[in-house]
Amino acid sequence: MTSSYASYASGNAVLEGNGPEVATRGRAPAATAPRTHPVDMAVELQGVDKHFGERKVLSNFDFAIERGSFVSIVGRSGCGKSTLLRLIAGLEKATGGVVQRNAAAGASVLETRIMFQDARLLPWKSVLQNVMLGLPRSSREDARATLAEVGLSAREGDWPAQLSGGQRQRVALARALVHRPDLLLLDEPLGALDALTRIEMHALIERLWREHRFTALLVTHDVQEAVALGERIVLIEAGKISFDAAITLQRPRLRTAEGFAELEEQVLSRVLRNGAQPG
Repeated sequence: MTSSYASYASGNAVLEGNGPEVATRGRAPAATAPRTHPVDMAVELQGVDKHFGERKVLSNFDFAIERGSFVSIVGRSGCGKSTLLRLIAGLEKATGGVVQRNAAAGASVLETRIMFQDARLLPWKSVLQNVMLGLPRSSREDARATLAEVGLSAREGDWPAQLSGGQRQRVALARALVHRPDLLLLDEPLGALDALTRIEMHALIERLWREHRFTALLVTHDVQEAVALGERIVLIEAGKISFDAAITLQRPRLRTAEGFAELEEQVLSRVLRNGAQPG
């Protein structure tokens, strides 16, 4: 099995570079200079276009993520939210504009990891071996400590086929977090799980984010999930941001908390206002 497959399967097939990625087709290079911000931004997009042939997915798109924040993105199927995540990950190239990934002070790169809806575990490797993909043997204890953080210490010798769907996603989360990423990208990683397991995973992700304070970007079709996890919720419609609001609900986030249902309904009503389903 090639190392490139292992990298893609492990969620490590992302760009770790620092600084701007500039695409200038259809515009003058001077128009794509990155903006300055009064706060510390981990990711900045300015005037980004993304086309697939004649189809325009994102047009003149501006977006920034504050370092250490948790941002949730929702929208209808085909609105451009997954394309945005892939641009930030470096899995897609912008047609135009600037995508800039900013390393933290004292670091040379913005260490980035991604979780997909499919856990992408290698079936011929144990749980511990999957977490250690791409790491030296000297990192074994770090991998074990990370498995403990996701509650799977007792399963380190098991095969992926012996795990439930929720447990496989916990392994995928451990595999991402063992690298201590600056930026964690979550591409609908809980979409295939049952409702109760999803709620458990929400609590786990929220706890680990509060402990490690990495920057997180979640793409989801589930508005309740977006409100449960995010500090900020962004709605994308037709390749543009149509709603962008801070979520100030107390953490740990409870669905019964005052204001939770109201915010969920506010966002959901916008997503569904033309009768379309989120996705």
